[in-house]
Amino acid sequence: MSDIMVRPETSEDVRAIDVVNLSAFEGDREARLIDALRRSPSFVPELSLVAEFNGRIVGHLLLSKVELRRREQIIHLLELGPMSVVPSQSHRGIGTILIETAINQARERGFKAIVEVGQANYYTRFNFEPAAKWGLSCNLPVPDDAITAIELEAGVLNGGGHIIYPPQFNQLY
Repeated sequence: MSDIMVRPETSEDVRAIDVVNLSAFEGDREARLIDALRRSPSFVPELSLVAEFNGRIVGHLLLSKVELRRREQIIHLLELGPMSVVPSQSHRGIGTILIETAINQARERGFKAIVEVGQANYYTRFNFEPAAKWGLSCNLPVPDDAITAIELEAGVLNGGGHIIYPPQFNQLY
């Protein structure tokens, strides 16, 4: 796995990222979502990560900003997704490297937690836990058991609340 390099995306990577998402998801909804997020205040350029193998982009992971609202308080968190790997490269550990790098970089940048919707069983192996543990819900039309989260700062999710995804995510649901 040492031959896989993870780095922030550059403007030259946009088309290759689209290709990765088109092949991984067999459609363009995720590629359109990423494009829309790039133009939004939720986008964190240094947390849009690509994985290269033999000089070719074979994976992509995006962390973007979301809000956790509780009572009169707003806490800025990150959401993980979309995350994609070219199907022909899917058993090289690329997803694992992308996720571990993303978690470490988010922590280094002072973000307090990461939430994820849709792949609960997969993300638990990276210490994501059911959001219900903290009483979290979100504004997307998904069941509560589809939401997982990981605290990067202990206790930040205690007290629960409602996670507000940016409107760009409406095109997926």
